[in-house]
Amino acid sequence: MIEAPTVSVVIPAYNAAWCVRRAIDSVLAQDFQGVETIVVNDGSTDDTRSVLASFGTRIRVVDKPNGGMSSARNAGIAASNGRYIAFLDADDRWLPNKLLRQVELLEHRPELAFCAATALLEDREGRAVGIWSGSDQHSATVADIFCGHASVAGGASAVVARTALVKELGGFDPALAGAEDTDMWIRLAARGGFMCLEEPLVVILKHPASVSRNRTAMRRGALAMTRKNRRLLPQDQQGVFWRSVYAGLLCDYAKWAWRDGQHLQAIKDLLLALIASPTQRGRLAASLLLAMLTRQEI
Repeated sequence: MIEAPTVSVVIPAYNAAWCVRRAIDSVLAQDFQGVETIVVNDGSTDDTRSVLASFGTRIRVVDKPNGGMSSARNAGIAASNGRYIAFLDADDRWLPNKLLRQVELLEHRPELAFCAATALLEDREGRAVGIWSGSDQHSATVADIFCGHASVAGGASAVVARTALVKELGGFDPALAGAEDTDMWIRLAARGGFMCLEEPLVVILKHPASVSRNRTAMRRGALAMTRKNRRLLPQDQQGVFWRSVYAGLLCDYAKWAWRDGQHLQAIKDLLLALIASPTQRGRLAASLLLAMLTRQEI
């Protein structure tokens, strides 16, 4: 049994009175000692503050004006004292051995910057609706994340990282709406790689589909994130490989835009994909463009 180092747990909470108690309870029930629980009240206008007050000294509360998920996480990062840092969304929860298993991994693999874990998906009624598994026990690289060969299963709620690295990197980038998580994982992976435990350790609340109304912001954030982190790839992957990844992303957003009725935006994205990658992904862009112009199903 390893000596338990301190882990700082950061829980951003905005109008989360309906769910944050369950999240906090799952942290306090961990089979791991030396945990500080930091809940960032991100300008909530409901009863979130009252719920947090009921925990007394078992948690630390950081109050701030509403600034969004990245801003709230960064406030928690700034307040953290632990050797490791873990993130938990207010509507998710952990299984009791989550921190123990992940800290054991990071202690035995000092070259890793962070680790994640498989997540169970459930709906608001607590019914199982799926599973989210990522890369296996082999250490993944920046290129693996870029091309989709490795994913951070469970998202932020599944991650435990080395606090010093997270602080050194400046935390999450608020300018990358919808892509700030992937941006952080890429920057961390560039400093040491990551692994995803196959064991389910997180329970994620799966919300009803509501992505389309945020898709414009997500597109902007994802493309900006991909451009920003190009320099973190090995030199020999910053050319054709990166262009193919970027073009593939544009093709994906073009398909979604077309299905949302944004036909002009879809065509623009495919033209940008053709410019970015005249070969490989460019051929896919050309075929999609032809299908759109002839009003075929895509």
